[in-house]
Amino acid sequence: MASFKKLSTGWEFRVKYKDPFTQKFKEKSQRGFETKKEAQLAAAEIEKKLREGYEQTDLPLINYLELWIKEYKSGTVRKNTIALHSNNIKNHIKPYFKSIKLRDIKPIMYQSFLNSLADKGYSKRTVELVNSTFHNAMEKAIILGKIEKNPCNGVTIKGHKKNNSIQFIESHDIQSFLQAAHKYGYIYWIFFKLLIETGMRKGEAAALQWTDVDWKNHTISITKTLDFQAGEGEELFGDTKTFNSPRTIKISQGLVNDLRHNMNVQNQNKLALNEIYRHDLNLVLCRNDGDIMPKSSLFNAFERIIKKAGLPPLPIHSLRHTHAVMLLEAGADMKFVQERLGHGSIQITSDVYAHISKKIESNNMDKFERHMQNITK
Repeated sequence: MASFKKLSTGWEFRVKYKDPFTQKFKEKSQRGFETKKEAQLAAAEIEKKLREGYEQTDLPLINYLELWIKEYKSGTVRKNTIALHSNNIKNHIKPYFKSIKLRDIKPIMYQSFLNSLADKGYSKRTVELVNSTFHNAMEKAIILGKIEKNPCNGVTIKGHKKNNSIQFIESHDIQSFLQAAHKYGYIYWIFFKLLIETGMRKGEAAALQWTDVDWKNHTISITKTLDFQAGEGEELFGDTKTFNSPRTIKISQGLVNDLRHNMNVQNQNKLALNEIYRHDLNLVLCRNDGDIMPKSSLFNAFERIIKKAGLPPLPIHSLRHTHAVMLLEAGADMKFVQERLGHGSIQITSDVYAHISKKIESNNMDKFERHMQNITK
């Protein structure tokens, strides 16, 4: 309910309301109106916004972001996405904005924040991810009536460009890598061989269960990913990375044979360990006791195997790129590579592997020219 009063500086209105967060009564006021009618119109606009849920509270930005994570993101997105948002808030947003109020964030202030990240040496991709967290949260703030405009709109994102050249194992080095892997440990050999032959993400491969293997049609269904960070009692399996990530891919007869052999190895372990074996997980790729392959073990093993094979340092994700390059070298088109890798769009695939595709195209053209020269001699 609004009240009005004439002062020496003009008309003033006061609107009392209950803060939905604190449940305490607050008051909005404004003065300086030339007529009572003008004050009434302004008060009516404020009351209208309050009825519609718009309310510029004194809620600190960080408190709002914590509320956004808890009430609107938890349970709706993957745990890894929650962790990404939380880390962006903790490591970047909170240290910069400190105790500033949500309503006080302005576009120029926000642009300065993004620029400060670039000035600290962060990559453009990192700045984009932080911006994604902030922008997403501000869009929800508009819907909740906390702010009228998104201060993140129209920003310029800067940052150091990372080396976009993909890393992969050259075709002629794959055999030596697999030989080194087999000497290091059978379970790592089968894990890394499957990554090379399928292009799966490590989490997708680690989550594979025997029910995902179709022996008759020589296919593997990729429908989930393993949460390497899951604690005691938490769900081990989560959704795949993107909407396009769930997929069914064809595998070679050679890989089918390797998987059958791996099943026989596991059956021997089951007989030897009996109740100790993790029968409940039913994993295709696992430790000797049927438990999951720890992320740290995979990373350490891969690093050592790469070194033993005499190859330059590479990330484990390079095995996914290795598969894609092998497909392109075999003549596969981008659409096939996209669907097999589970990329969200063919544009992503093209952007990642464009220079590899051009290199292969150039090599093929050189072979064609040499062939034509031999024919026309």
